[in-house]
Amino acid sequence: MIATIVHTDELLQTIAAASVAGIGVTFLFSLGIWGVGHFAELSRSERPVAATAAATVAALAFAAVTAAVVTGIVVMTHN
Repeated sequence: MIATIVHTDELLQTIAAASVAGIGVTFLFSLGIWGVGHFAELSRSERPVAATAAATVAALAFAAVTAAVVTGIVVMTHN
């Protein structure tokens, strides 16, 4: 019987989850920064509807980033 030192299936799942989470959170954060930038730009151009839409995108993106961080902390502390 051969001893298993590394569980490759679990390791690959961890790598995949970390990659998806890292890319996803980075994308959401950049979307939030984009929204804030466009909000400022559109506010100066006196385009209130478009500025509100950009601010909404930014708020939703930052809320999703916050939710991802909180979920990560909860998962790490409960395992």
